[in-house]
Amino acid sequence: MLKSVLLILMFFMSLSAHAVVILQYHHVSEDTPSVTSVTPAQFRQQMAFLSDNGFKVKPLSEVVESIKQGQDLADKTVAITFDDGYQNIADNAHPILKEYGFPYAIFIAVEPIEQKYRDVMSWDTLNRLSREGAELANHSWGHEHLIRHDINETQDEWLTRIEDNLLSTEAEILAKTGQHLKMLAYPYGEYNLQLEALLKRHGFVGFGQQSGAAGKYSSLTALPRFPVAGVYAELSSLQAKLYSLNMPVLALEPANTQLSMGNWRPELKITLDMSDIYPHQLMCFVQGQGAVKPLWTSENEFTVRAALDLPAGRSRYNCTAPSKATGRYYWFSQAWVRPKNDGTWVEE
Repeated sequence: MLKSVLLILMFFMSLSAHAVVILQYHHVSEDTPSVTSVTPAQFRQQMAFLSDNGFKVKPLSEVVESIKQGQDLADKTVAITFDDGYQNIADNAHPILKEYGFPYAIFIAVEPIEQKYRDVMSWDTLNRLSREGAELANHSWGHEHLIRHDINETQDEWLTRIEDNLLSTEAEILAKTGQHLKMLAYPYGEYNLQLEALLKRHGFVGFGQQSGAAGKYSSLTALPRFPVAGVYAELSSLQAKLYSLNMPVLALEPANTQLSMGNWRPELKITLDMSDIYPHQLMCFVQGQGAVKPLWTSENEFTVRAALDLPAGRSRYNCTAPSKATGRYYWFSQAWVRPKNDGTWVEE
């Protein structure tokens, strides 16, 4: 009897063994836009929580390699990332991370550094942080909306331009810092199937801005991260996410996050491994529209669809479900991006 119980416990523990929560920050500052910021006090509180509660903060490249190889990750594994390379990361975040001995990654665009933007770190500063353990990775040449075509640009011309952009950025990071991690954070969290295929062809790993724990059920060209800023900057909001599990998604469609013209209420179909999930406890949420009950079409397949048109720009469908074994929540997010009705894009 005891042996059977132990086997069952080991089975349920194995369901979450590959999960890692990847945190995404932009600014750590009191005088930057709140929608992309946490204050230094909030950041210190969050890092203290990780330290005091047994979280294992690992280098991003290490957890990516573990996912690639199907290796187990310790429970409560976390990776910390920063987008854009703002100077306040060096001034305010780095000393706190160094105090706790936490590794982290910075995704950088080359053009703002070369043009010496006032609020962006220099190559000298980035190299200093690199020598102290920071990983430096690709965020495109000029922080472009990568999925957007130039005027009269063909599909092949667009793909060639983006390929040149990403490879040139990677080469420049290597030349200036010696780092060559082949990890890309999509600017604005925007990507599509063609961009994912490009990354795969060149051996890159891609990171979005859709929420959820990452692991063996995640696409290596669209790994999720939890944005920490604005209304999500408080520790009370972050705690549940830190304990989240990798939703066991076996298949989904449509896989393309870029919506076709007029398809502003996409129906998402997901197939799950239901071993640790009760279907009646799974709930989905449409950004800006609230909770939506999934429609189960079989024992392990459901659909979810927005009741209203998604707005132009970026949106999300989020789905969560508690684990039968632990009560902790599986968390999955599907990103969507759409143009305006006339085919043009929202200006940012």
